[in-house]
Amino acid sequence: MPNIDLIDSFAEELTAIRRDLHAHPEIGFEEHRTSGIVAEKLAGWGIEVHRGLGGTGVVGLLKGKGNSTKRIGLRADMDALPMEEKTNLSWRSTIPGRFHGCGHDGHTTILLGTARYLAQTRNFDGTVAFIFQPAEEGLGGARAMIKDGLFEKFPLDEVYGLHNAPQLNPQQVAVAPGPTMASADFFDITITGYGSHGAMPEMSRDPVVIAMTLGQALQTIVSRNVDPLKSAVLSITQIHAGSAYNVIPGEATLAGTVRTFSEKVREQIRDRIRTIAAGMAAAFQVEIKVDIRDIFSVLVNHEEPSHFVADVAREVVGGENVLTRPTPKMGSEDFADMLLAVPGAYFWLGHEGDVPLHNPGFVLDDKILPVGASLFSRIIEKRMPLAA
Repeated sequence: MPNIDLIDSFAEELTAIRRDLHAHPEIGFEEHRTSGIVAEKLAGWGIEVHRGLGGTGVVGLLKGKGNSTKRIGLRADMDALPMEEKTNLSWRSTIPGRFHGCGHDGHTTILLGTARYLAQTRNFDGTVAFIFQPAEEGLGGARAMIKDGLFEKFPLDEVYGLHNAPQLNPQQVAVAPGPTMASADFFDITITGYGSHGAMPEMSRDPVVIAMTLGQALQTIVSRNVDPLKSAVLSITQIHAGSAYNVIPGEATLAGTVRTFSEKVREQIRDRIRTIAAGMAAAFQVEIKVDIRDIFSVLVNHEEPSHFVADVAREVVGGENVLTRPTPKMGSEDFADMLLAVPGAYFWLGHEGDVPLHNPGFVLDDKILPVGASLFSRIIEKRMPLAA
């Protein structure tokens, strides 16, 4: 069973919607235009619309033809990245410093295509919730919607999400149960030393030297503390200090991220960061403050829903295009928090293009729009079938 014919019939309209969203990107919690378009489209198709969850989030509710009380959620993220686009597309970003470099414009459009099809057919028994989430890119949009009562106001039995994947072959679907995307902590470390003239370092407590030493020491955590059979990453991504060639500054900062698939390993790394920093502060007679923030949970797909997605995908894209043992990703995704609250699964959909996500030259392949909408729609129809 390939793409749904009805969805294919309005594929050009989906492309137009996606390219409009792409040209007008909005970053996390600023998706006012995007959420307005989403709400208008849903209402126009006769779907009950709820706005304002998590700030700019939108939820659409649609009841099928039967009398079942089962409820399934489908989620798409709406936010862009705070970066410049470097493509020559005629629909490229019109807003400086804003770019849909992760394809969330495509995710939003896929879910709109799903909503349109299901609203026209209602060939399912139960209720579907279309969840349009803000601020996925490290700003906590899923947690904001959950805090605003997403699952209390709209109780769900299951929830599903997807992401475009240029690293997969076109129309390949990858899904697997268990931990599939890493947790993410962000950290900031501030070293307060004592500045001096650059020619008189003996009069300083040089935070720059301490920052370099601390940075090297932190790299031993994964290699010398974490079980080598358990994956973990600690990356220092920022170092800031000083403003002149001949001044040893009084302060230096380090910042970065930690990724793991285990809460135990995650806590171990947090403890070691704090312990090493405290020891170095004592050794160099300076103050070192450590701030570690929980940004993303480990994304854990549930067993049975994952197998179900694979079965649906085999019907839509063919069994040869379904990967059920994909390599877990060190990237993170805040759909993880929804899966902590409700059973479900998250999957990836391949498309043409060899430029990776978050690259200024990334281009989403519009041909995946009807494929993604067909997958989502079949999940609903087959998970909540009408009685024969």
